[in-house]
Amino acid sequence: MAKLLLKLQRYFRRKPVRFFTLLALYLAAGSLVFLHSGFSGEPRVPGSPRSPAAAEGPGLPYLGVMQLSRGFKAAATMPAGGRRHGPWFKSTSKEPSDRGKSRDNGGPRSRALRGRSGREKEEDRARYIGCYEDNTRQRTLRGMSFFDYKKMTVFRCQDNCAERGYLYAGLEFGAECYCGHKIQASNASESECNMECKGERSNTCGGINRLSIYRLELAQESARRYGSAIFRGCFRRPENVSIALPASQLMLNMSVDKCVDFCTEKEFPLAALAGTTCRCGFPSTLFPLHEREDEQLCAHKCAAEEFESCGSADFLLVYQTQVQDNRCMDRRFLPSRAKQLVALASFPGAGNTWARHLIELATGFYTGSYYFDGSLYNKGFKGERDHWRSGRTICIKTHESGQKEIESFDSAILLIRNPYKALMAEFNRKYGGHIGFAAHAHWKGKEWPEFVANYAPWWATHTLDWLRYGKKVLVVHFEDLKRDLFVQLQRMVALLGVAACEDRLLCVEGQKDGNFKRSGLRKLEYDPYTPEMRKTIGGYIRTVDAALKLRNLSGVPEDYYPR
Repeated sequence: MAKLLLKLQRYFRRKPVRFFTLLALYLAAGSLVFLHSGFSGEPRVPGSPRSPAAAEGPGLPYLGVMQLSRGFKAAATMPAGGRRHGPWFKSTSKEPSDRGKSRDNGGPRSRALRGRSGREKEEDRARYIGCYEDNTRQRTLRGMSFFDYKKMTVFRCQDNCAERGYLYAGLEFGAECYCGHKIQASNASESECNMECKGERSNTCGGINRLSIYRLELAQESARRYGSAIFRGCFRRPENVSIALPASQLMLNMSVDKCVDFCTEKEFPLAALAGTTCRCGFPSTLFPLHEREDEQLCAHKCAAEEFESCGSADFLLVYQTQVQDNRCMDRRFLPSRAKQLVALASFPGAGNTWARHLIELATGFYTGSYYFDGSLYNKGFKGERDHWRSGRTICIKTHESGQKEIESFDSAILLIRNPYKALMAEFNRKYGGHIGFAAHAHWKGKEWPEFVANYAPWWATHTLDWLRYGKKVLVVHFEDLKRDLFVQLQRMVALLGVAACEDRLLCVEGQKDGNFKRSGLRKLEYDPYTPEMRKTIGGYIRTVDAALKLRNLSGVPEDYYPR
């Protein structure tokens, strides 16, 4: 070994250029590794314990619910001016583990309705409508179906049907799930739906040739599908129909598929069925798709399909085709350096990426980020690679909540989401990626209680800090953005100082989902929150609600409170 080292030493003495070249390459490789660890794309949890007073905004009293510094003690050892792009904080405290031992989740339970009780569950709010006859030759629900003779549950059936856009979910023989848009049979006696679900004996899953049917009350209408088309609703015929829907064709044998195929071929994103006439066009100020009518007004049978509705001359059934509406797809960097830095601030898991997608479509300009996330860059967020102070992007994503970081921005859109949903979304991202899911072992192990203990206080302090230190803050609730996208997006774009035309915003409504929407197929079938967790989070909600109201803002939505 010594001889080898001696030979290398003599070799590099004779050729020093090669020695310095190798040394430079070694240092460059080390620098790249260091930079990669520094730009991990994730914010740090605030690094110092906060007193109750520190969480107060101007004139905001401490409400005495609990100390919001709980869960951040381990971060106090970080330097005060810690790295901007540091890794997520991971607690070394054993307190959450002890808490995890004492929790009682009970057995798996459905989040949908209990069989014949008619009560709404918190998440899905499906409505039980009764026991119905079924026939193997002519099914009552004629959409998708699947069987599971070991693990069928009410929730699983509802979730699969809702994910595919169906209005009804029915369970039969304890293990069979059927989906559909219409019920094609008559009621049966409730006593005939008497078979327990194979996956949860506390619920009823139909009977022999009998279906327990639920109407999926909150199944998003935009997700209701007929083949490749998405159902948008029943709408009154616009006044200037030939201008609003410029392409049309008479179809005596009308069906949904035929009209959708015709409009797809003509490269229009909307297909409107008007009895025996198929019309095509774009969402526009003449036909904005905002005022829906009762679907019964459009319930006129298609000539070619007995069980499909084809609308009428006065009331149109509208579907969205697979044709992309390109009126809002162009994006670029700002033509000149921005004079103000606008933050798009949110707690992790509150829908920041989705909001960026909407803003980019609505304004035509890229959004930036306080961090760098390669997966987002590869999905089209080109502003992700720019430094957040470059001035080339319309707004900057950030999860930071310290005074120094907040005061770096001239104004902010503060996105707030129900903490129960935000915590679960961030836990899934942390352990499963942007559109993945945490494994069952993570939910049942020590990771989940530790995560809640560390992150739940941050949900509250994040909002309180931005209300206190932010210079010009527009509060947007995630739930309001989902419910009334057009109005909320108008508010956001106005703060950004961009004049977005109404047709462009209507285009955004049709392209709203983006590439980072999680599938609902792997939702938990049980509630991961213990009573202890709910009590703590409930206190944080009341604190944030009071802080918002003290600033003459609307408080948190009602569904934030314990369910």
